[in-house]
Amino acid sequence: MSGFIAAIEHVVKKPVFGCRMCGQCVLHSTGMTCPMTCPKTLRNGPCGGVREDGGCEVKPEMTCVWLVAQRRSVSLPLPRVWREEFDHLRPPVDNTLEGTSSWVNLVTGRDRETPSGWRRDPADVWPTDEDIDQPQLSLVEFEGDATSTRIGTPTGEA
Repeated sequence: MSGFIAAIEHVVKKPVFGCRMCGQCVLHSTGMTCPMTCPKTLRNGPCGGVREDGGCEVKPEMTCVWLVAQRRSVSLPLPRVWREEFDHLRPPVDNTLEGTSSWVNLVTGRDRETPSGWRRDPADVWPTDEDIDQPQLSLVEFEGDATSTRIGTPTGEA
C-alpha cells in the first residue's frame, strides 16, 4: 500500500514541485520549492557560491533554489505559520527514506525519527544564555585526525 501511495505522491509532486522523493518533504517551509533540487541538496539555505545574478555555482544556468524559495515564501499566499518556518533549521536528510512516501512517513512519524548515530539532544546543539559569551568548540580536520579547537581565538588555541 505504501508503494502505491508513493507512486501517487510522485505523480502529483514531481511535475508541480520537482519532487525528488526524499521521504522527508519540507515544501511547506521552503516556499513550496523542493530544496532537493539544489545540486548540492542543501536543506538550510544557499551555499556560499550563489552568483551575483542569482545563478547556482554548480549549474550557472539555474537560479539558486534558495533564492526561488525565498521569493515564493514571500509572494505565495501561504499560511503564516509556513512563512515563519522558512528560517527554521531543518535536520539533515535521512537517506534511508529516499523513494518512500513523505505522506506515509509524516502520518507514521517515521520522518521525525533520528537515525542511529545522529545526536538528537537539543541542548547539545543550541547554546543556552550562559553559553553565549563562551568560545564555542569545533572539530577541525587535520591530516585525517579530528582535533578540538576553540572558535574565536586568534590562533585556534584554547
